Amino acid sequence: EHQGLEPSTMEALDVLVRIPMAAGVDSLNVAAAGAIALYEIEYGVG
Repeated sequence: EHQGLEPSTMEALDVLVRIPMAAGVDSLNVAAAGAIALYEIEYGVG
């Protein structure tokens, strides 16, 4: 997780989603990341 996805994995993706994080936050667990993604899908980005 610290270094992100492998380049070969990134090349196989149809869509790449990034979640910007505040300074000092190193990572999100999958439940938090999923909740953020679903919120943005439901209520719109930005």
